[in-house]
Amino acid sequence: MSDLLSVFLHLLLLFKLVAPVTFRHHRYDDLVRTLYKVQNECPGITRVYSIGRSVEGRHLYVLEFSDHPGIHEPLEPEVKYVGNMHGNEALGRELMLQLSEFLCEEFRNRNQRIVQLIQDTRIHILPSMNPDGYEVAAAQVEPETRAVIRWMHSFNFVLSANLHGGAVVANYPYDKSFEHRVRGVRRTASTPTPDDKLFQKLAKVYSYAHGWMFQGWNCGDYFPDGITNGASWYSLSKGMQDFNYLHTNCFEITLELSCDKFPPEEELQREWLGNREALIQFLEQVHQGIKGMVLDENYNNLANAVISVSGINHDVTSGDHGDYFRLLLPGIYTVSATAPGYDPETVTVTVGPAEPTLVNFHLKRSIPQVSPVRRAPSRRHGVRAKVQPQARKKEMEMRQLQRGPA
Repeated sequence: MSDLLSVFLHLLLLFKLVAPVTFRHHRYDDLVRTLYKVQNECPGITRVYSIGRSVEGRHLYVLEFSDHPGIHEPLEPEVKYVGNMHGNEALGRELMLQLSEFLCEEFRNRNQRIVQLIQDTRIHILPSMNPDGYEVAAAQVEPETRAVIRWMHSFNFVLSANLHGGAVVANYPYDKSFEHRVRGVRRTASTPTPDDKLFQKLAKVYSYAHGWMFQGWNCGDYFPDGITNGASWYSLSKGMQDFNYLHTNCFEITLELSCDKFPPEEELQREWLGNREALIQFLEQVHQGIKGMVLDENYNNLANAVISVSGINHDVTSGDHGDYFRLLLPGIYTVSATAPGYDPETVTVTVGPAEPTLVNFHLKRSIPQVSPVRRAPSRRHGVRAKVQPQARKKEMEMRQLQRGPA
């Protein structure tokens, strides 16, 4: 009898842990209440903050998950999810709210995978980039776009996904094609980035962890492995994922998650279950490649140092705390760190398939190279030859250096 009671209690507890939240669409006020509800339930690991306001004055709220909310911890990467960029594409918005509740609940239940993810990663979730568009299908979203750009420059994001609807595919940069492309026309050419293989891997991680994206046939179209280069699908200028790659340190992909841009409420639970594992696996991808600190001779942090990988024409920079993150596939790389006024440092690094390799750089200040001053031979009768103006200038600089600052 006691065994039966134990089994019953175990099943009851299991049901409590996996019981789904209410699957419904959230208007703006409901969205805000949900974010603060999660913060109240998990106050030690969450923070709600605003990155600006929409055209109509609605806050663009972000929910942060971290073991130290509000603080960047050196060597801990920053990841972001952005939903509802287009007002009528609602699934990403709902998935972000479901993910927020899931992370909080599983952390409280001591799910070790989620605990480690939150302890090792700073996660930022923007459920709705376009709250006005969701409410009234607004056409102009310029303040929201400017707010998100400021947000991207305020944090040293490493990895990101932008959630959309209207197809089922993981889309990676570049979006901009060199040819005139029209959506629906047969795809023949792609526009790859220098990190094309890495982007393909990131897209495949999401696709194959998704319930059905990897099958390829969705919404009347076919994408091998459920992924596509953006430009090979249709050309898009000034896309968000291209902006992230070209103007920040962040690697972003675009996730098209449903044929119906605004799926009915009865489909939301199925969509959540189809995306849940993929959302978690994608967050975990930030922990690969190399990371480290860039310091000077006195162990001061060097911000904006450039980290270059030989053979890959794409650099990243160190953040305000001197830490950097460079996503890379497994392999052997030659990596250099440079900063103005310092001698560069180059190392050879082996990157494995698991945790990122720690590579710290200690840069030494450059010593100005001053050419020795040469004097022309004296002429007869003791008349000294004239010194050229450039040589005189170098001679004066050398004396100043020897004399020291005034």
